[in-house]
Amino acid sequence: MRLLAKFSAVFTLVFGLGSIVIGYLSYHLLQDGARQQVLDQARLMMQAMLSARDYTSVDLKPLLEPMESRDQSFLPQTVPAFAAAENFRFLRAKFPDYNYKEAALNPTNPRNRALDWEADVINAFRQKPQLQQLTGERLAATGQSLYLAQPIRAGHACMECHSLPAQAPAAMLDVYGRDNGFGWKEGDVIAAQIISVPESLPLQMANNEFRAMLLYLLLIFLASLVVLNLVLYYTIAKPAERLSAMANRISLGELNVPELPVKGNDEIADLAESFNRMRRSLVTAMKMLGDEDR
Repeated sequence: MRLLAKFSAVFTLVFGLGSIVIGYLSYHLLQDGARQQVLDQARLMMQAMLSARDYTSVDLKPLLEPMESRDQSFLPQTVPAFAAAENFRFLRAKFPDYNYKEAALNPTNPRNRALDWEADVINAFRQKPQLQQLTGERLAATGQSLYLAQPIRAGHACMECHSLPAQAPAAMLDVYGRDNGFGWKEGDVIAAQIISVPESLPLQMANNEFRAMLLYLLLIFLASLVVLNLVLYYTIAKPAERLSAMANRISLGELNVPELPVKGNDEIADLAESFNRMRRSLVTAMKMLGDEDR
């Protein structure tokens, strides 16, 4: 095997082993980074839904209440939970993988009733009042899923409709009945905002970034291999070929071969200088032998 081929094989082996180690470590870092990115997006969405709730309570509800009184009707647009869910419905058009729900143990609207795992999240907030946010994973019907949750506490304004059925607006009772959404106590955790996303989303993000990183590594490897082979050829292989050709000609009796050019102060230059000196000594020795024979 020639020198360049040996170098290329060794370089490929070393670079390949290094790439395997880097790839293994990087893939896990990319997974963690993608997971964190998804959770950060979920936090932004959740804050947007909180803003929608606040806007509904502070600005929208006072404007719609006179209309409710005049028409003796109930407008769900005055309910913060309804406003948040509807706002997210439009947001989900841009982020179809994300799901939002204000899960409650005793909701007025049946669509907000907590599933078993959502009830566990709500109870976790109840058992630890200082807990402000909860993240975790669960096994969904479509596979592993990430979720981010925050507690919802019953405020003073909630008591107008959710303390006792007798105190609730008649129009609301006509829509939702008297069996659900009552008995709340001010300050209690009555629900949880939950945003969930399939685990496949951060995995897909990590895989895309990992493939891009592998492509960059491959390009770096090819460029490095070409550059290093060129450097090796002109600094080592080519001078070594000249030495080999000169030694071969001298071994065949050609003593009139020109001396090798000596450039630089490296080991190859020293070797060329030593070879030239050896050639001159050999030529001198051969002449002396010729003179003695005569």
